[in-house]
Amino acid sequence: MNLELFATPEAWVALLTLTFLEIVLGIDNIIFISIVSNRLPEEQQPRARTIGLALALGVRVLMLSGITYIIGFTQPIFEVFHHAVSGRDIILLVGGLFLVGKSVTEIHDKVDHDELELSNEGKSVKFSNIIAQIVLLDIIFSFDSILTAVGMSRELVIMIAAVIISIVIMMFFAGPISRFINRFPTLQMLALSFLILIGFMLVLESVHIEVPKGYIYFALFFSLLVEVLNIRLRKKSKKT
Repeated sequence: MNLELFATPEAWVALLTLTFLEIVLGIDNIIFISIVSNRLPEEQQPRARTIGLALALGVRVLMLSGITYIIGFTQPIFEVFHHAVSGRDIILLVGGLFLVGKSVTEIHDKVDHDELELSNEGKSVKFSNIIAQIVLLDIIFSFDSILTAVGMSRELVIMIAAVIISIVIMMFFAGPISRFINRFPTLQMLALSFLILIGFMLVLESVHIEVPKGYIYFALFFSLLVEVLNIRLRKKSKKT
């Protein structure tokens, strides 16, 4: 690795910009990890989040190391109704459908099952099953992350450094974010609804319909702001 390139201001600008973008693109990953890890006993949840993000780091570094092979996934494999279909399209389609299905199932469980059933169900979930789900979504979410990295920089060392820094930062904030989401049932519903939206976006991307991610994240943060105001209003009403 050529570490001398960090002596140039351009390299540091690229590193900081790419790290910021990796963190933004990792928000949906953190939300998913928080939701699925919540089904485990409380003492296992931090371990699941740490392992999940560590695996995300490993997957992305491996994908960056084989970047030529990954870029090959964007090449058409076959056509459907005169539309080219690539390996990336198939992965995004499967991942999007999985994310929608998983989120809808979680919402169904929270709405239709009583508290006792939810508690018993959460304790019966296998740790390995939760990790397997996290790994599957890590692979899906990694495609956006890797393609963004390639578009921002051609230096492998900068791309790997940005991924490592962003994952370490996400590890630090994953716990507080998870506890914040799990503390309020309405926030859990909001997070699951956001994951459904992300799932639909992945499905649309698989058929080459691009949805600007800025709209998605704006909708998320605006909804979150409204919900935080509602939470404060409910607390104030209880005091009075």
